[in-house]
Amino acid sequence: MTKKTTAYLHEQQRIFIQNLSRSWRWRTEWPTWGLIGVVYGGWFGTLAYWQTVGLLPATLLLIWFTTWYMSLQHELIHGHPTRWPWLNQLFGLMPLAVWYPFGLYRDSHLAHHRAHSLTLPDEDPESYYFSSRHWRRLPRWQRQIIHLRNTFVGRLLIAPLLDIVAMMQGIVADFRQRKPRALMMWMVHFMLLVVTFVWIAHCDFSILWFVLAVSYPSLALTKIRSFLEHRVADDPLARSVINEAAWPWRVLFLNLNYHSVHHDLPGVPWYGLRSLYLLYRADYQQRNHGFVVRGYGEWVKQFFFRSVEVNAHPGFHSSKAHAPSDSLSDVQSAPTGQRSVHTDTTFSAG
Repeated sequence: MTKKTTAYLHEQQRIFIQNLSRSWRWRTEWPTWGLIGVVYGGWFGTLAYWQTVGLLPATLLLIWFTTWYMSLQHELIHGHPTRWPWLNQLFGLMPLAVWYPFGLYRDSHLAHHRAHSLTLPDEDPESYYFSSRHWRRLPRWQRQIIHLRNTFVGRLLIAPLLDIVAMMQGIVADFRQRKPRALMMWMVHFMLLVVTFVWIAHCDFSILWFVLAVSYPSLALTKIRSFLEHRVADDPLARSVINEAAWPWRVLFLNLNYHSVHHDLPGVPWYGLRSLYLLYRADYQQRNHGFVVRGYGEWVKQFFFRSVEVNAHPGFHSSKAHAPSDSLSDVQSAPTGQRSVHTDTTFSAG
């Protein structure tokens, strides 16, 4: 499993976070426990009473809860709310969003958190970039689709479809290569998906409507959060954005809009990211070289129909790109009740 790494601004921040980790809120993780109850209760409750609520309001509520669930899955991957990964995984296994097995997302995302390889297409599984060689080999029509996907409207409309197609190709490849771990993930996912669809049908809610009008739009909403979330930069600390989004987006995405802070401090729970950013706002903006956006509306204005230049990765040209940083160190999850940040080993990008 990929090691999680943390990068403190300075020693004072490390001590401050250690003190926070001893607070009642961080020790009990009650905000995340409450979130689990609200997300599951809201999702199942909306389906159970959709006829009373009405189709359109129920659909909108389901889109919100399904998107929220995907944000919750991200939190579970990073060791919350318990110290036991197997228990956290149980809270994220249900395919309420339909498409992806939790284990596949977990492994991919933890690999994504390798700071030295962030955005590199052959090493970062969540990169939107292509290697120069791959990009040159793409036919013109595929490049045009990618340019469309790199617009804001394209990210909403076709990026989820492209992800689903890539996922289907991955399923076929996994079965052909008979990868035991991947096959087990997919088998569990498909069995739980049958259970989910049985519940949806039991509530007299159309499965097709759920897939097309709930699941797909939910996946599209996550693409708003990830729009230009990372850029190419020689310094790994400058590759992740800080998006000063409005509160509804912050709630829906569990503060992941402060993405640079999250990549520096992946063990910090979602309810701590905003307060840490506001406390050290100037430091973080300097740290990530001014990669700051004043809300998602700024992306809409700049790139609604204009493509972001996220295609062929130009590579890195500075020693910072692969050199270890003195401020990078291993983070290990301590047991709930005494969770803290450890700095026993200096992270090496080698």
